[in-house]
Amino acid sequence: MRFISTRQRGEGISAAEAIIKGISWDGGLFVPEIFPELTLDEIKTLSAQPYEKTAAVVTGKYLTDFTDRELIEIAVEAYKGFDTVERAPLIKLRHGEYVLELWHGPTLAFKDMALQMLPHLLCASMKKTGYTGRVLILTATSGDTGKAALEGFAGVKGTAICVFYPKDGVSAAQKLQMCTQEGDNVFVCGVEGNFDDTQTGVKEIFADEAFNRYAMEKGFVLSSANSINFGRLVPQIAYYVWAYSCMASRGAVAWGQKVNFIVPTGNFGNILAAYYAKRMGLPVHKLICASNANNVLTEFFREGRYDCKRAFCRTISPSMDILISSNLERLVFELTGRDTEKVKSMMKELNDKGKYAVGENIRAILADSFWADWVDDAKTKETISKAFKKSGYLMDPHTAVGQAVYERYLDATGDATPSVAVSTASPYKFSPDVLEALCGAKNNNLSESQASRKLSKLSGTNIPDAIANLEKKPVLYRNWCTTCGMKAEVEKFIGRL
Repeated sequence: MRFISTRQRGEGISAAEAIIKGISWDGGLFVPEIFPELTLDEIKTLSAQPYEKTAAVVTGKYLTDFTDRELIEIAVEAYKGFDTVERAPLIKLRHGEYVLELWHGPTLAFKDMALQMLPHLLCASMKKTGYTGRVLILTATSGDTGKAALEGFAGVKGTAICVFYPKDGVSAAQKLQMCTQEGDNVFVCGVEGNFDDTQTGVKEIFADEAFNRYAMEKGFVLSSANSINFGRLVPQIAYYVWAYSCMASRGAVAWGQKVNFIVPTGNFGNILAAYYAKRMGLPVHKLICASNANNVLTEFFREGRYDCKRAFCRTISPSMDILISSNLERLVFELTGRDTEKVKSMMKELNDKGKYAVGENIRAILADSFWADWVDDAKTKETISKAFKKSGYLMDPHTAVGQAVYERYLDATGDATPSVAVSTASPYKFSPDVLEALCGAKNNNLSESQASRKLSKLSGTNIPDAIANLEKKPVLYRNWCTTCGMKAEVEKFIGRL
């Protein structure tokens, strides 16, 4: 399998090269030259295997320069730190409705499903390509990617990682998780602004030829742990295959019967992985794209217009507080018939004017696979409360956004297709807001640990160790910068390595 850019026709590069580079030299994203096929018989076979086997088989469809043995060894090593043998448990809420919990890894967020594999894939890629220098990972995070990437790359030989986060745009627990991270090869810095500002700053560093030459002179090549890196995206495809095989093997659906997936969405990587699974042959009816008040994606799917020139909202689902959804470029590439010139033109218009539009023919294609809506914080809290009262299930705000949008989908369509809602984070990463949703009153005077203890007592659930021990750890990073100062912070970090 070769990988090509969304913005430039060319011969393509190997999977290992794409993983190291992260982003194409022309600013485009790497995509597979074709979609590999996954048959129903293969999915049936996987249903009797552990999650690691599914991860190895699905990633192997794309990463063809890796051996089967390499990928299964990588998967086993990646998921050994998860707190459940299932890795991604499928929980039944009620008849026809399931929740796929993707937060049983070390940082309690779905990003662990990919970012525990990526460091191993990157190290193997370096060996395959004969690269003998070091890789410097630059990452912008809206909350969860940062800690998951830090956890994955800390102490990994031949790598270093620099994480930038919006200093006032993540939850207290998310910030503590990042700023207490230990490791000689890690660096964390807050940024004055929102996630889009932070992500734009990182992209500008990648595009700076002079800075790339400087980094290479120091022995580093720049790469990314964001989902713009295909090595980060491909492990996410696996858990949709896993969810379907679990449903079918349990008799929740007949083999070959279609299901819906409900995905709370910010940077569009998670739901794009579901789309890739569908293109491979997974029986999927609708992909339900759920947004918070930063509803730029809802408008895109409903009206075929992407416009990020709007007010930015800080919400209780901060990992979705995003207006520039980078991975949407990969979907647009497919919807335009892989027309690199059209994609390049649209992305230039987005960069210059903050918006672009697609034609009626593309809107029709979108409607065939996707349905989208959004909810505000009030509805999110109401959904957390209602889900707990009805089924005893405790949701984090991002999962609740997905659930609320799914309920609107049912009201609008009456679609009885069995569904899987993707649960992206532990509710204990957002204890104060979840507690407020259940109690109906603010708990501003409570510390993060106090809120977690109260939530545990109220819900009868256990506080994860990663949260229970968080406030005992020393804060190692209190620094922040403007977007203009991000490059200087990376230079100082390189100087210390």
